[in-house]
Amino acid sequence: MTYAVAPDACLIFLVRHAATLHNLARPPRIQGCGEDPPLSDAGRAQASCAARLLARQPITAVYASPLQRALETASIIAQPHALAATTVAALHEVDVGDWEGRSWEEIERDDPAAYARFLDDPAQCGYAGGENLQQVQQRTLPALRVLAQQDLGQLVLIVGHNVVNRVLLATWLGIPLARARGIDQDNGGVNVIRYSQDQFKVLTVNSAFHLYDAAEPQ
Repeated sequence: MTYAVAPDACLIFLVRHAATLHNLARPPRIQGCGEDPPLSDAGRAQASCAARLLARQPITAVYASPLQRALETASIIAQPHALAATTVAALHEVDVGDWEGRSWEEIERDDPAAYARFLDDPAQCGYAGGENLQQVQQRTLPALRVLAQQDLGQLVLIVGHNVVNRVLLATWLGIPLARARGIDQDNGGVNVIRYSQDQFKVLTVNSAFHLYDAAEPQ
């Protein structure tokens, strides 16, 4: 199916960037805005799967975080539409501060007090030396509203990050930010949001069925 958009609405495909080697590591390594790795081979396959899923949708604009993994994902998905991705600085991933490039196991072992505070309330007690989720909300929500308002009557693609997408979805779903980490966001997963009359409504969360053929490019 293809989506039709009312003149006074904006439909948004909000996608998490595809996988980097940090995402695929076992255990995964935390990557915020302090490191800027490219997509892995598996990540490029995931982005291609998302591109095939959205190829028939009448996307008219593509936006992305300026980080390489998001911009590369957006560019792959945009190819069937002959569009270039526009970067939006406010959509960069959370600043994870001192925890950049580390695993959660290492953080729990080496920084147990800060780790416990973060788990208890990441909305207020953020990543050590970095942002909390409330700060992420304060910089990303206005940017999304501007994009939606300028693209009324259109269908747009926005490629963000795990924490950024979780914070936005939690806000729109009425979930406390302290629980936002419970919202799944697969690499290459697609969320569908409708903006109308200054309100965001979440239609789909983390659609990921298209990723199952990531190992079998067509």
